Amino acid sequence: MCLAVPGKIKEIKNQKAMVDFGGTQREVSVTLVPDAKEGDYVLVHAGFAIEILNQQEAKQTLDLFKEIYDKSR
Repeated sequence: MCLAVPGKIKEIKNQKAMVDFGGTQREVSVTLVPDAKEGDYVLVHAGFAIEILNQQEAKQTLDLFKEIYDKSR
């Protein structure tokens, strides 16, 4: 099973993006999603953005992750 996590692009330089994952920022390759731009939500797996999400899709996924986390505590 693979897990991909949504995050919001804060900045893009040379096919690398700084992506925010709820307060934690990581550098991510955007070579697989060349149309991605600052402000977009992307689905990230293994350091690569693999899909552009709309804001509603990203929020739904993040809400599900939060629900799972809250139940596990």
